[in-house]
Amino acid sequence: MPLPSHQSHANSTTQTTYAASQRVRSETGDLTEPRQQQGAEPSEADLIQRAKLGDAEAFQALYDKHKRRVYSLCLRMTANTAEAEDLAQEAFLQLYRKIATFRGESAFSTWLHRLSVNVVLMHLRKKSLPSVSLEEMTQGGEEESPKKDFGADDVALAGSIDRMQLQRAVESLPPGYRMIFVLHDIEGYEHNEIAKIAGCSIGNSKSQLHKARMKLRDLLKMNRAEKAGKSRVG
Repeated sequence: MPLPSHQSHANSTTQTTYAASQRVRSETGDLTEPRQQQGAEPSEADLIQRAKLGDAEAFQALYDKHKRRVYSLCLRMTANTAEAEDLAQEAFLQLYRKIATFRGESAFSTWLHRLSVNVVLMHLRKKSLPSVSLEEMTQGGEEESPKKDFGADDVALAGSIDRMQLQRAVESLPPGYRMIFVLHDIEGYEHNEIAKIAGCSIGNSKSQLHKARMKLRDLLKMNRAEKAGKSRVG
């Protein structure tokens, strides 16, 4: 028995709507599923493997992910924006050449960090910038005593110091002091790691760090004295 015309039209509309919904579902997937399954970003491990095979887009993604940290490291070690930009670019050129040698024995960020540090150190050596030799031992009143560890935390520098003031003071350090201070107190390297990177002994690394902290303390005292003098004049 044929259906009334209005019922036939309703059934036809329902079938059409159902078919359309099935097409949308097949194209977009179940909307109740997590969205990341539809367009998940590739993992860093995947990007690294693709970059090893010469995938330019994968290398660009790694560059975009790590460029700020590499530039910041170069800037802290050189205190020069132009040099930092050049050295960051050089670090990524080295990465492009050497990424195939990355074996995953450490985090990729750690490996890239060390590569970048080495690029900066090579630059400093070529320019003969370290005015304070890494092989210089402490003498006189700075001689190490058995109970004192120059690598211990410096409470005097750990107080509340204006960040910009501290940054300017670090930039004012002699390059040799600044390098050790940045590697140990900012980047978190241990003295045995710094010794390998910089080509000096552990004792020399501790000595340079101690001198850097003493120099920083003097610079910060001078800055505070200058501010106090200006405030009195004002």
